[in-house]
Amino acid sequence: MFIHPNFNPVAISIGPLSIHWYALSYIVGFILFSILGRYRIKKFLSILNKEQLDDLLTIGILGIILGGRLGYVFFYNAPYFMAHPIDIFKVWQGGMSFHGGFIGSLVAIMIFARKHKFTFAQVADNVAPLIPLGLASGRMGNFINGELWGRITSPDAFWAMGFPQAQVADKQAAPLLSDLDAQQAFLQYGMLPRHPSQLYELLLEGIILFIILWVFSKKSRPTGQVAALFILGYGVFRFLIEFTRQPDSHLGLLSLNMSMGQWLSLPMIIIALIWFIKARNNDHLSQPFNQIKENKA
Repeated sequence: MFIHPNFNPVAISIGPLSIHWYALSYIVGFILFSILGRYRIKKFLSILNKEQLDDLLTIGILGIILGGRLGYVFFYNAPYFMAHPIDIFKVWQGGMSFHGGFIGSLVAIMIFARKHKFTFAQVADNVAPLIPLGLASGRMGNFINGELWGRITSPDAFWAMGFPQAQVADKQAAPLLSDLDAQQAFLQYGMLPRHPSQLYELLLEGIILFIILWVFSKKSRPTGQVAALFILGYGVFRFLIEFTRQPDSHLGLLSLNMSMGQWLSLPMIIIALIWFIKARNNDHLSQPFNQIKENKA
C-alpha cells in the first residue's frame, strides 16, 4: 500500500504571509479557464470576446467562492457553523462544496447573460468545456491537503493508500473491521488502506469530462446540449465516485445508504438528462468558429 506524502499545506511562506496549496489550486483553475477561453475565442467556438470572458471570470470567481463556501456550510455542517460563525470565513482551512459552487456559478452566468444580452444557455454552452480542468486542479488541492480521503479498501489493491491525516478515524475504525488484512496493515503502518478518491475525481470529473466536452463541442450542437452534458457527466461521475469516498463523519450515510454528495448529484443527473433530450428539438444551433468568422466577414 502507498502512503500519502503528507505535504505541507503551505506552498509559499514569506514572513507572515502564507499561501496554501488549496488556494493555489483555485488560482490555477481560474488561469486554465482564461487560457482555454481565449483559445476557443481565437481558434474554435465562442460567442464571447476577450473582454466579456474576463468579465464573466470575475463574476464567476465571486459566485464560485461564495456559493462553494456557503454550500459547504449549509449542506454539510450547518450546526457547527451556526455555533462558530467566524469560522465561515476561514476558507483557507478547506471546506468548499462543488454543489454550492455550482449554484453560485449558475447565478453568475445569469447575471452575466442579462448584462450582455445573451441567453443563459448560450453562455453556459460556451463556458462548460472550460470548467473540468479547473475541477481537476481543485481535486489536486484536496489530495495535497490529504482531505476527502476514500473508504477502506483491501491493502493488496494497487490503488490502496494510507492517509496520515486519517489516523484518528483509522484508529476508531480498525477494531470494528472483519478484514484481517486491513487490521494487519493498520498494525504495520498505523493507517488503514483507503481509496485515493480525490485522484478518482481528478481523473473522471476533471480530465475525462474535459475530453468529452471538448470533443462534443467541436461540432454544432443544439443550444443547451453542451451545458447539459457537463452537468450530466459531472453528476454521474460524482455519484459513482461517492461509493469510494468516505462520507463526512458528522453526516455518515443518509437514507438509502447514500451520501450527501450522491443526494445532491441526483437532481443534477435528472435535470441535465431532461435538458439534454429536450435540447435536441432546439432549432437554434451553435456554430463552429469558422462559420462565425465567415458570417462576420
